[in-house]
This record gives sequence, C-alpha cells and structure tokens, in this order.
Amino acid sequence: MTQQIALGQKLIVSPPATSANLGPGFDSLGLALEYRDRLEVGTAHSSRVEIFGDGADELPRDESHLIIKEMHRYWKDAGFAPVGVELVAQNRIPHARGMGSSAAAIVAAYAAADALLPAEARRGTESIFQAAAAWEGHPDNVAPAVFGGLSISATNPDGSFSSVQVPLHPDLRAVLAIPSNGLSTEVARGALPSHIEHAVAAANSASAALLIHALSNDPSQLLGGTKDYLHQDYRAAAMPQSAALIAKLRDAGLAAVVSGAGPTVMTLVSSEDQVAAVQAVINEFSASSSVSWRAEVPKLANNGVTVEVL
Repeated sequence: MTQQIALGQKLIVSPPATSANLGPGFDSLGLALEYRDRLEVGTAHSSRVEIFGDGADELPRDESHLIIKEMHRYWKDAGFAPVGVELVAQNRIPHARGMGSSAAAIVAAYAAADALLPAEARRGTESIFQAAAAWEGHPDNVAPAVFGGLSISATNPDGSFSSVQVPLHPDLRAVLAIPSNGLSTEVARGALPSHIEHAVAAANSASAALLIHALSNDPSQLLGGTKDYLHQDYRAAAMPQSAALIAKLRDAGLAAVVSGAGPTVMTLVSSEDQVAAVQAVINEFSASSSVSWRAEVPKLANNGVTVEVL
C-alpha cells in the first residue's frame, strides 16, 4: 500500500556551490564553497513555484521544475505518494558556470524529500549522496554538496559511489573569476579525447597526489599540484577567455584552474597578499576581455547541504 506524506510541513534547504576537478582531479575531486542557494520547501495539496535570482526568467514554475520532479521521484522510490510542493527558490549559484548548480539542485531536492518523509522512513545522508551521484552520473560535485569540505570520490565497480572527506589547511582560500557568459557541461565534455597516453596519465596522477598534500598540509605546493594534463587544454577552445586568464594567473605564480567544466576560473591561495594579487590580475585582464568578469572570494564550506525545519 502506498504511504502518504504529511501536508503542511516546511523546510529551508541550503546547498553550497562546488568546484570540481581542481585541475588534475578530473571527476574525482570537489570543493564546497560557502556560496549557497536558499530554498523554502513545503508540502501542500498542489504545487507552486517562485524563483528569484539566477534562472528566474528561464526555469519552469510548475511540477516540471527539476527540484519538484526529483522530489516526487525520490518519494515514489521510497514507497510514498507524491504530494504538492510549494517552492520558493533564491538562486545565488550561477548556472552554466562550472560551480555545481545542477548538483546543488539535485542534492537539495533529495535532502528535502528525505527530510519530509516520516522519521522512520528517512534514508539518510549516504542514500542522498548515492541517489544524487547516480542522477549526475559522477560524484565529484555531488559529494562536496552533500558532505562539505574537500571530497575525493570515485565510481565503484558495482556502479555505486564512494567518497572520503579530507581536512583542509586552515589558510586555504579560493578566489573566483566568474564570467558573464556560460558554457554547458555537455559542450565541455564533448571537447575531451577518448584516449590519452600512459605518460600523460602518469603525470596527471603525480599532480593530483601533490594537490592533496598541498590542500591539506602545504599550500606552497598549490601551483605544481594544480597542473592538469587531462582536460583543461582540450577545453580551451570552448572557453578561450578563461584559458587566457588562467595562463596569466599561472604565469604570475598563482594556482589557477578551471572550476568544474568552466568557464569560471578558480585560484587557490593561502594569504591575503595572494588574494590581492589574483584580484589585480583579474581586474587587468577584464579591462581588455571580450566578456565581463566579477571576482568573488567565498569562504570554503565545511558543511554540505543544510536542512532547517520551520
């Protein structure tokens, strides 16, 4: 017998932005950023959607909205009849910028859906992670959106996903250069080759290993640790301005990478002097760029998605 979900419940769900890859950690590394969407979610007889911020002019305002659609699917999988969802979305995470907006939305949907089940039927954080990673197809953005901090994630042979969280060095900061234009993940992935040479894979493995050490123990190694061999050069033609900005930042000794699939550029730093140096390069570059850029310096998010019962 299909079970029922109580009407009249209300939550605030807040997923963080995330930056995946961090250079050489392709499809495996992700970092949570204290740059959050805020979603008011309630159960009702019928659905209603209000959207503010990014995507307000394009996203649907009915049950085809991704969050409502996936909440309904989560409830059906748990053996519950879907009910109406009243959603008020304050979207702060930019869409199509490589900052994990789709991962944030899907994690928020499943976290909300789980929290609105009766206590005895809730599946918990690990199930939210598994469901969201399966929807995304890979766990790099989903893991930090769920767990917070720095995540090392993998797809297991049986198709499930695993993730561990690594402590971050206390001085670590991130500076984002967010362009006015977007880039779809599908376009960015389509630029990648189907095969790479063994030597290239070995070099990338060395960079990724050094990066973990740099992020957790010794930020002075960030420049070498963020050297990528797998994806950024192949994607440069799809985001030439981002590639040019990364080159300028790295030439200045700053650990700049493509954030996720781009085109946002993220630079990992460990001092206020480095923050100022990155901002100076961004400002100089932006003055002659064909797109406009804005710099943000969000805190790193120790916590993943949060759920507050109203």
